[in-house]
Amino acid sequence: MTLYGRHRWFVLAGGITLAFAVVSLTVPRGPALTAIFDVGYLLLTLAAGGAMLANAWSAQGANRRFWALMGSGCILWSCNQAAWVYCEVLRHINFPDPSIMDVFLFVHLVPMIAAVGLRPHRSQAGQKFRVGTLDFLMLVVWWVFLYAFVVFPSQYVSLNVAEYDRNFGPLYMFESGVLVLVLGIAARGANTGWRTVYINLMAASAIYALDSQAVNLGLTSGHYYTGSLYDVPLMGAVGWMLATALTARASQPEAAPGKDDRWGALALRLAMLAMLSLPALGLWAFRWDDSPALARTFRLFTILAAMLVLGVFVFMRQYLQDQALIRLLEDSRRSFENEQRLQSHLVQREKLASLGQLVAGAAHEIDHPLTAIMEYSEKLWSKERLTSDQDALVRKIVNQSQRTRELISNLLSFAQQGSGAKTTVDLCALLQRSVQMRGLQSHDQKIRIETAIDPHLPGVWGDGHQLFQAFAQIVENALDALEESGGGLLQVSAHHQGEEVVVQFSDSGPGIKEPQKVFDPFYTTKPIGKGTGLGLSAVYGVIQDHRGQITCQNKPEGGAVFVLHLPVVSHAESHALAAAQT
Repeated sequence: MTLYGRHRWFVLAGGITLAFAVVSLTVPRGPALTAIFDVGYLLLTLAAGGAMLANAWSAQGANRRFWALMGSGCILWSCNQAAWVYCEVLRHINFPDPSIMDVFLFVHLVPMIAAVGLRPHRSQAGQKFRVGTLDFLMLVVWWVFLYAFVVFPSQYVSLNVAEYDRNFGPLYMFESGVLVLVLGIAARGANTGWRTVYINLMAASAIYALDSQAVNLGLTSGHYYTGSLYDVPLMGAVGWMLATALTARASQPEAAPGKDDRWGALALRLAMLAMLSLPALGLWAFRWDDSPALARTFRLFTILAAMLVLGVFVFMRQYLQDQALIRLLEDSRRSFENEQRLQSHLVQREKLASLGQLVAGAAHEIDHPLTAIMEYSEKLWSKERLTSDQDALVRKIVNQSQRTRELISNLLSFAQQGSGAKTTVDLCALLQRSVQMRGLQSHDQKIRIETAIDPHLPGVWGDGHQLFQAFAQIVENALDALEESGGGLLQVSAHHQGEEVVVQFSDSGPGIKEPQKVFDPFYTTKPIGKGTGLGLSAVYGVIQDHRGQITCQNKPEGGAVFVLHLPVVSHAESHALAAAQT
């Protein structure tokens, strides 16, 4: 975009300002000049408010709230100017002093100051309501209170025009200066796009504040009239704000982390000063205010009302801060638990990998002499005439050799775990089959098995045989625990959760003595000769090989629960993996 294209609205605003200056110099003082400036000023403020509200309509989050508040301020501004048009143009009378519309003039800066407090240039997740925003709302309430405390008594409680003008002018000037200050602070910490918006609004607000003071001086000296050169900078300030809104609509500045602009700390300190100012103002009104009694009473009641409202804000702020701290502690706890779980998984995987290599070599070495022992024992048993004692001893040798052979077979099976051929697996069918097979082998009538398996589970990419063996091993361990405790209930459930299938095996047995060690190789609570302690280690390896997770813990009401998380495979990924293996 060309230089003129980027700044065309500012060029147009400058041209409008120049046109009003020419009119002010060439058109003589009178109704025509008054109408041109009053109506023109009204149209500019309405245009600025409309452009800002249009920006809010097309924006999102804090960006929308920023432009909505800025536009609301311009609409309030235009309400005051509409009263001037009504008095000076339609009725040809002077604008009353004081006027109820002065409230609109004062209040129109409050939403603009609040808009800057939203900090739309800062990217925040979800743009949630923040404690800093509450601090700024306290400042907004304080501004309203300040107007009621300083201006209202001489305007409505006990009319005093001289005191009203003496109080309203400096207070309005102070409020305008605060708007310029907060825009400057926000510009320091903003990115390029928002810094441009803030600087333009700050410059326009500064011109407006200075010229408003010049108008007050002109009124005092008698040199001001509607359409004089005093009004030209006001036109330029409003036109500058309008150009800023139109340019921002075209450029659409984005939020970014940016630098720390320390605005949150400033808002908190200002809110604290606002709270502390109330007792001081109350003491002044009670001891040193020389206004009429009715005005002093009004000021004291105004302070009490403000203290009540701001006190509610303080309690809300403390509540929100407590909730934020609780969430932070909860997030820290979850992060610590996840880190511990990840560390445990890494240690377990390295342990299984190292042990697998050791076991594979040892099992092969043991298998050869064991085969010879079994062969010679069988020959001795079949060919030699043995006494009954000798025959019993040979039988024991053969039985122990067979047991040792089974142990070696388990060791080799554990050590040779690997990624087999994987396809899309129906977990529902695998779970039903593993439960039915182990249930048929259990003859204890006191043991019950209940299933709650979603029949529409999505497919999982894996080795069906390995997963079936893993499920069967967990079911077998649970049934053994229930059998030892004299019966109970085994519940098997599976459901789809996000991008995972969650499988849960929950029993009502005695629980596990050391759940954190249950996946360690050779860890078993079964009697000698009944378990090797490799079953759950193999299960752990299978689940890890399938990019899943398995956890074990005891339930508060008794029993143990195994929870498996297996990732779901999308249709596109399933086709890609199938094509890679063909």
